Order: sequence, then structure tokens, then C-alpha cells
Amino acid sequence: MKRLRRVRDLMTGHMDSALAEALIGQLKATKEGAWLAVAMIGGDTRRTDAHEEMREIEHRGDTQRARLVEELSGSLITPIDREDIFRLSRSIDDILDSLRDFVRESHLYRVREQQRFAPMLDQVIVGIEALETAVRDLASGPSVVSHDALEVKKVSGTLQRMYQYEIARIFSGEITSEAMKERELVRRLEVVGIAIGEAADAIADGAMKR
Repeated sequence: MKRLRRVRDLMTGHMDSALAEALIGQLKATKEGAWLAVAMIGGDTRRTDAHEEMREIEHRGDTQRARLVEELSGSLITPIDREDIFRLSRSIDDILDSLRDFVRESHLYRVREQQRFAPMLDQVIVGIEALETAVRDLASGPSVVSHDALEVKKVSGTLQRMYQYEIARIFSGEITSEAMKERELVRRLEVVGIAIGEAADAIADGAMKR
């Protein structure tokens, strides 16, 4: 059945559906991680519970990444270079890893005013959803995919600016241990933004080679 599906995809010029499913699976787990972080800072989920649940989400993401690597080695056709698909998958993995670190460090640091991280996490979810759109459009023409990549890149830039404003706010007050804990958590979300930008670059580079 898998071989027949791949032959069908090859004949119709579409992306191997197993690759798309694995990437979307990775992104689904990543978005679950982002929503968990939102629930944690909003008080809907206890930090201890969030820390434990994030481990399960990370495992699901790793499972989908392993599936992609396996499928990539045997795929008959890919919409962009295998190297760029692997880069994209790795960047998505980096997003989830950094969200895991954010949740874990929030659990360890016990920062009181967590709600201030909500705007950055909202942008993270926007970026993940933009990546989902890009992955679904990978079988389309380069112009469509390039536009999708640009939208993802804009989110990365927005997160970078938000990080800069947050750092300016933190350093404008008294430098206490609480302020330094906030700084570390904001830095984690900046790293998420960097990984989103790297995912956009992988998509854009792949589209240019088509």
C-alpha cells in the first residue's frame, strides 16, 4: 500500500503524502506544546503538571521526526531538496525543544508574573500555524511557497522585536534575581523565534531551487 501511494504521488507530481503527514505531525505536537505554555502562564495548568505533560508532547514530536527521516530515505519524489526538508524538520524540532525549556525553566524559576509572556507565545502560535500552511502548500508552485515562507519570516521578526522590548523593560528597572529569571524566560522565547525563522529559510531556499 505504501509503495502504491508513492507511485501515485510520483505520477501526479505531488509530494509524498507520508512526508507531509510527518511534518504536519511534528507541527501539531509543537502547537500543543505552545498551547500548553499558554495554559501554564494563564494559571489553567499547574507548572508541575505542565512540566510532565511537555515530556509526552516532546516524545510525540520526536516520533514524528523519526518517521519523517525514515520516509525521506525512501521517498520517490520531494517538493524541495531532501536537505531542505531535513532542515525544516530540524527547525520544527528546535521550536518544540525551546518551548520545552521555557516550560521547564518556568517550573524551576517560579517567576511570579508569567502572564507578561502571553503576547510572545501568541506570536509563536501564529508562526506555527503559518508553517502548517507552508507545509500544506509545498506541492504548489514556488511563488506560493515563497509567499508562505515570507509570512513565517515576518513572525520571526516580530518575535525578535518583542524580545528587544522585553529586555529593555527588564533592564530599565532594578536588576533583581526575579528580573534575571524573567530575562532567561524571555530569551527562551526569542530562541523559539529564531527557530521559526530558520524553518522559513529552509522553505524559501528549497522553493528557490525548484
